[in-house]
Amino acid sequence: MSTDTTIADAPDANPSGKTDVKIVFTPSGRQAKVAQGTTVLQAARELGVDIDSVCGGRAMCGRCQINVGTGEFAKHGIVSGADSLGAVTAVETRYAGKRGLADGRRLSCQSVLLADAVIDVPPESQVHNQLVRKAADERQIEMDPVVRLCLVEVREPDMHEPSGDFRRLSEALAQQWPDRVSGEITCDLHILQQLQPVLREGKWLVTVALRDGCHVTGIWPGLKEKVVGVAIDVGSTTMSAHLCDMATGAVLASTGAMNPQIRFGEDLMSRVSYGIMNPDGPAEMTKAVIAGLQTLIDGAAEQAGMSSDDVVEIVLVGNPVMHHLLLGIDPLELGGAPFALAIDTALSLKACDLGLALNQGARAYILPCIAGHVGADAAGVVLAEAPQKTDKMTLLIDVGTNAEIVVGNRDRLLAASSPTGPAFEGAQISSGQRAAPGAIERVRIDPVTLEPRFCVIGVDQWSDEDGFDEAVKSTGITGICGSGIIEILGEMYLSGIITMDGVIDGGKAAISPRIEADDRTFRYRVSDNVTVTQNDVRAIQLAKAALYAGFRLLMDKINISQIDKVVLAGAFGTHIDPKYAMVLGMIPDCELENVRAAGNSAGAGARMALLNKGARAEIEQTVRNIEKIETAIEPSFQDHFVKAMAIPHKSDPYAKLAAMVPLPERILTAQDAPALEGGRRRGGRRRSS
Repeated sequence: MSTDTTIADAPDANPSGKTDVKIVFTPSGRQAKVAQGTTVLQAARELGVDIDSVCGGRAMCGRCQINVGTGEFAKHGIVSGADSLGAVTAVETRYAGKRGLADGRRLSCQSVLLADAVIDVPPESQVHNQLVRKAADERQIEMDPVVRLCLVEVREPDMHEPSGDFRRLSEALAQQWPDRVSGEITCDLHILQQLQPVLREGKWLVTVALRDGCHVTGIWPGLKEKVVGVAIDVGSTTMSAHLCDMATGAVLASTGAMNPQIRFGEDLMSRVSYGIMNPDGPAEMTKAVIAGLQTLIDGAAEQAGMSSDDVVEIVLVGNPVMHHLLLGIDPLELGGAPFALAIDTALSLKACDLGLALNQGARAYILPCIAGHVGADAAGVVLAEAPQKTDKMTLLIDVGTNAEIVVGNRDRLLAASSPTGPAFEGAQISSGQRAAPGAIERVRIDPVTLEPRFCVIGVDQWSDEDGFDEAVKSTGITGICGSGIIEILGEMYLSGIITMDGVIDGGKAAISPRIEADDRTFRYRVSDNVTVTQNDVRAIQLAKAALYAGFRLLMDKINISQIDKVVLAGAFGTHIDPKYAMVLGMIPDCELENVRAAGNSAGAGARMALLNKGARAEIEQTVRNIEKIETAIEPSFQDHFVKAMAIPHKSDPYAKLAAMVPLPERILTAQDAPALEGGRRRGGRRRSS
């Protein structure tokens, strides 16, 4: 979220009346101007930023560690660096000597602000660490992995029949595994370097990792029973990894974490901007994401009782900016028209070339990108949900800071992206936060009394149930996350607190004291510390209007007025109640039973490509046939956007929704009537153009 306020001076924080400095916290996005000389921990406490500290700021617990951003941050209009903070104190030096501090880390209780600064609060320093909700789904995948283990008995060398050890290994493979060998056997250099000692240690019985039926990438003495692969979804906010048995396909472990690049900017364009403004910016961001991926993979391997050396294959998906930074490519060209990708085809390369420490022969496969702002993650969603295999007109939406949208069926597929921004994830919302214990995630409002009841992450009871007050003490009520924001705005509309145009109705204050004056507008109070302001409503309206305009544009291009099936992909889509998404107009009008939250479909697509080599050929061919639409140059996008600012829409009657959910009376202007009438004249084929 982004709240820009001024913090009152802490006692003796600014005795000489020095100027204020600007501080921006990531990943929360909270920012303020504070007195020069204020400690980072003091500023965090005043702003409600989630930094742990159990020693009261005496540098004893070490839980308040932070990183200071380095470089020019155009989005915030500041330059930040190590000199933004005072010198390392003797207390910090003593702590580092006793317990250790990672390079560049500071203790926030000892870090005095001297100049504008961007401060990153790492997950381990957060009281309520974000829940990365990207578990693997339970879909069954037909196994045809690109890497297979083969136990081979190799004949020993003979003075009377001289031949190299690798030739005899190749012959044994072809003879003993004819169903797996599909060509002349080749190998990596490191295999030749290991070959002779491994053969002799195994007494001429070895296990090899055979890739693509012809290339040896790993070798072990004796019987090696298991190797693993990892499917990874590199999201701009969160990353997830699923470690899979390459023989059975079983998911052995799953790990998730915040993308460490978030300290360079919450949204993709902020990261592109960071790369433009700072010469070493792209390299820094690449280094950060690779380090984050290594931690994810190591953690998953440890969970499964294995090591990173057992990882022989990884598959990665991500949006175009993440894709390029992962590869060490400056995403500069993606920052402006024509949004040119360096490469849009699939890639297969050695994992070590990315800087990942896995098995020496491990390969990385990266799914193809679809367009400049529709990436390999969208390709993963298409692979997992397969709209190209059905007659039903399908809408796929992967909701994030940049929504990726695919519309079509087996006859035709179109794709586009829409700039929804981070509001759906809790940013730009006054009480917003990412999903973590203490965040409100479900809300209901009594339509008569306007009293709310809500559910908090980490607590089983609803707020009006016995035991809630006691249960919530462990987490507190810390804010409201994305799914909660969607539900509360939907409930506010259904109960008449906000109008069709998104205005909080101050007249409702006569019914409930929860409607409070807020300067020239009004706000709705959910709890003692959580409110929904008029600006919050506007932020969601802007985001959902961009989303609606994106899929409506694709529907126009394909000349359809109705969608048969809606699939909400991604961690955020998993936790949205389809009813409230439709009430707000985030998705088109259709039968609610035809709206499905698919979970992490991008990750599922990556897992399919990991475990079935045919899936790789399938998605590469499918992506070549997807038509790419650039919303930025489409004249009708703005018209759709303006109409979609209304809830659920200015002219689309949402008749199917109205038949299932009692909607408030629509107050339409004379200009709106022809649009509605035109929809009726077309026999129910409602168009909003």
